[in-house]
Amino acid sequence: MNRLMANRGLLQIFFALLLVIVIMFVSNYVVYKNSISGIYEKVTQNNRLAIKNIIQSFDSSFTNVNNLMFSIQGLPYDNLESAEDKRIDMTKAYTMQENISRLASSVDYIEDVIVFYNNIELAVTAKGTSDLKILFEKKYKHESWNYEYWRAFAKSKHALTFFPVEDFSVSNDGLTNRKQRLMVAMDGNKVRMSDKNVMVLLNADKLLKKIDLSAMIPGASLIVLDANRNMIFSTDKEWNLDKVLNDVYFNSSQESSLTRENFEYNFYRSEYNDYIYINKVPYQFQNINSVATANHMIMISAIISAVLLSAFLSIYLYRPVKDILKLLGGGHVKGNDFRKIYSGIVSVQAENESLKKQMDFVDSEMRRGIFLQMLDGFSHAQEYDIQMQKYYSDFFRKRQFVMAVLHVKRLEEYDQPLLRIDEMTDILSSGLSSKVDHSVVFHAGSMQFLALIGIEQASERKTVMDALESFVNRAMKEELKGYSVWGCVSKLYDSKVSNCNEAYQDITYGMLYRNVNMPRTIVDMDAIRYVSDIYFPFEKIEKLSHTLLSGKADDGIRIVAEIIQENKDRNIHYHQLAHIAKCIFFYLSKQVEDSSSGNKDFCKLEMDFCWKVDNAFGYGEIQNALIEVVRFIANKRNHDQKSKLNPEFISQYIELHYMENLYLDHMAEVLNTSPKYFSNYFKKTFGINYVEYFNKVRLSHAKEYLKHTELSIAEIGEKTGYLNSSTFTTTFKKYCGISPSEYRKKPVD
Repeated sequence: MNRLMANRGLLQIFFALLLVIVIMFVSNYVVYKNSISGIYEKVTQNNRLAIKNIIQSFDSSFTNVNNLMFSIQGLPYDNLESAEDKRIDMTKAYTMQENISRLASSVDYIEDVIVFYNNIELAVTAKGTSDLKILFEKKYKHESWNYEYWRAFAKSKHALTFFPVEDFSVSNDGLTNRKQRLMVAMDGNKVRMSDKNVMVLLNADKLLKKIDLSAMIPGASLIVLDANRNMIFSTDKEWNLDKVLNDVYFNSSQESSLTRENFEYNFYRSEYNDYIYINKVPYQFQNINSVATANHMIMISAIISAVLLSAFLSIYLYRPVKDILKLLGGGHVKGNDFRKIYSGIVSVQAENESLKKQMDFVDSEMRRGIFLQMLDGFSHAQEYDIQMQKYYSDFFRKRQFVMAVLHVKRLEEYDQPLLRIDEMTDILSSGLSSKVDHSVVFHAGSMQFLALIGIEQASERKTVMDALESFVNRAMKEELKGYSVWGCVSKLYDSKVSNCNEAYQDITYGMLYRNVNMPRTIVDMDAIRYVSDIYFPFEKIEKLSHTLLSGKADDGIRIVAEIIQENKDRNIHYHQLAHIAKCIFFYLSKQVEDSSSGNKDFCKLEMDFCWKVDNAFGYGEIQNALIEVVRFIANKRNHDQKSKLNPEFISQYIELHYMENLYLDHMAEVLNTSPKYFSNYFKKTFGINYVEYFNKVRLSHAKEYLKHTELSIAEIGEKTGYLNSSTFTTTFKKYCGISPSEYRKKPVD
């Protein structure tokens, strides 16, 4: 017993099978108790519904035939004889034949339509014209319903009549005959619309296929009687209706039922034409007792066999359960075996899912790595190339390709959550796939994405360019809202690995040589035209330095804006504008090196400036970076008003502005003090009066010009701030002891 309790899984299997047996026994017993009467009632109920549908189908078919006859009677040809010579007008006959053919073609179970007149032997059918006697003796031949019968019936007064389904000998070519089951409908002539006699031949097989008698209960039969109780259709050849019809009384719903011997007769009267439909159904299953005994024996033997089989199956099925537990590592742990299997399967599924994600990631990274290696242009080992070839088909599916680079940059004014790199890659990949036939997108580093776009014909390149730009403009408003995107497209290349490096060089050059005033978000490498007319005004840059030395940030910003605007108007290349901005930055940095107490802030400023310039999308970002530098330097100069009144600032200012008229009043204004205070401070600090120091600075620069340039004495005097050459010469001789000309002649020390 303890061993059985330990093998809880074995007991679970046994009781599960036993439960199935109990459920099967109970359900079989319930079915047995309710099957005979319940099934019969359900079957007969369904049979009644099926019979009503069949009656509706018959009524619908008879209605179609009646409507067809009415339409043919309404045709204008009441007499085919011409008025002049009493001969048959075949034009009328052929016209009527065309109309009959068109009307009959709408009903698929109509075999033919025959129209004839009492005084003419010509018959007009849906298939042509024929002699009436030949038609019934050759084409549609019947032993009883021959030419004389139909002539006599047509002349007698009668209502619309449907004749029973009979076998006709039908000949289409006049040589061969075949048997065909047809039902004949003859139009009534009690109230005539015309002199036409209209007969419609119905294909019985097609008619019954449309009506579908298979829905009746097996063993049931159906008979159709017309309003005069003449049989026109029957599925049972042995019916005897004499006694049955005499006892039928229809209720208000036009239905009635009778039971005779082992059958129930259900009568239905059509509301359309008073036709009677009789359905003969067996009303009781026979041999009920023998069936009940057999069912009891079957159930008892099935229960005994099922219990024994459950015991053997429990032992047999428990073996693989134990093996599965061992594979999942829980074979020696007590407890619910199936719970342990479930836990093991869940664990394996989680591991498989994790492994699948890892493999997908590895495959994605391998494709990305191979794509990036194709760009370097270097050769690799043959074995390595062979391993990579299976990925090439993913890249090159078209005859030619272009490579595109897309730069994504987050806008500072948006505070939405940042998108992950894989999310951006998916957005770009799906967006491009919706615009072009084939493309692959990979993250190349930072916020840069590379796309390889397949093109079948060279003429498609412009279409691809427009589609790419359309997608980028839409994405910046929807999926990539809050980000700025621009890109560059290479020239067109054949789909070869060796061309990838050239295409990559194209987009690299396109990023550097793109025009700063580009009107589109996507740069076309073929559309770039070289511009060499850059604007780099030395005098304005020097003036910019002077304004910042005075702390005039607004004037400095205006100068920067003028320089950038002029280069924008000239539409120079991006790398040219970047070099101009960096040159201005490093020229202005001379003022910071000696005036700042530490270099940490300026070092950070330099790194930020270089990053902004290198990653700028447009000229406006470069201009803003320069303006930030101008404000930084101006703020350093204006940080402390007293900091200007120090020897370092004064000497630097004089050194930068020595060519200007730096009177005492001007210096006092720059230093926010009075001329008298400045003069006393200068002499006390430098040990020399201001005018003498100022002249010595000027003359030191004049000596450099005299020794290293070919400028005239007058030009040197003007460059060093003297109004005329005589004043320059007098001052030079006063402080140096010799004239400028004599100094120039002296050899260089």
